[in-house]
Amino acid sequence: MNGNEKELAGRVILITGASSGVGKHLALMLAQRGAAVACCARRVDKLHDLVTQIMAQGGSACAVPCDVTDHQSIVGAFAVAEERLGPIDSVICNAGINHAGPAIKLSAESLDAILSVNLRGAFLTAQEGARRIIANDIAATRRRVIFVASILGTKPLAGAAVYGATKAGVILMAKTLALEWARRGITVNTICPGFMPTEIIDDWFETPGGKADMARWPNKDFMPVEKLDPAILFLLSEASASITGNAIIVDEGQSLA
Repeated sequence: MNGNEKELAGRVILITGASSGVGKHLALMLAQRGAAVACCARRVDKLHDLVTQIMAQGGSACAVPCDVTDHQSIVGAFAVAEERLGPIDSVICNAGINHAGPAIKLSAESLDAILSVNLRGAFLTAQEGARRIIANDIAATRRRVIFVASILGTKPLAGAAVYGATKAGVILMAKTLALEWARRGITVNTICPGFMPTEIIDDWFETPGGKADMARWPNKDFMPVEKLDPAILFLLSEASASITGNAIIVDEGQSLA
């Protein structure tokens, strides 16, 4: 890290879906940068391992059980996080699931699960975060909501019809929330990552179709999750005060292939 390694000192950031993948990486990275991080997810054992790792590195974090399909669980998670770490100034809505496969074979139960986590859960998390940011009179320079979507919210991929639709919905939802909350000083933006080596998509890229897709990418390989860091740090910073309602693609050109 450089001389700005503690630029998030004094910040309190809540992240959903923090037990693995992008959420886990961001929790570690933001804690290293000085933020106190509320790590939220359903897999509490993995959260405790993550928080132990953060604290061993000198960071500040807490593990908060949270099921984003349950509104009361979300409200309770914010309450616990604020009791342990103080008023939350920024929220990263990262929780997401996928059931990859042909649309004609997707069960109604899987459809409901994807919609509930990726779209409904993202909205309810952002809503509760905004309510608390406003109620706690957080400084305008720190009022941030960031959604983690996907490049599949901007282009189709066979086998991800509903997942892609939810991510497209998140992008438009974020734009609308940005419009509604601009007068409240809350910026709302979306990061659209490319394909990274996370458990949500690993199986797909072992299939012939997945391997063929990867062969078309400019770098012909997954994007390292660390490539998200500069965009996330920028959107959390004071420098991004005039940036709201944007969907930022970070994918090493995958979406151009």
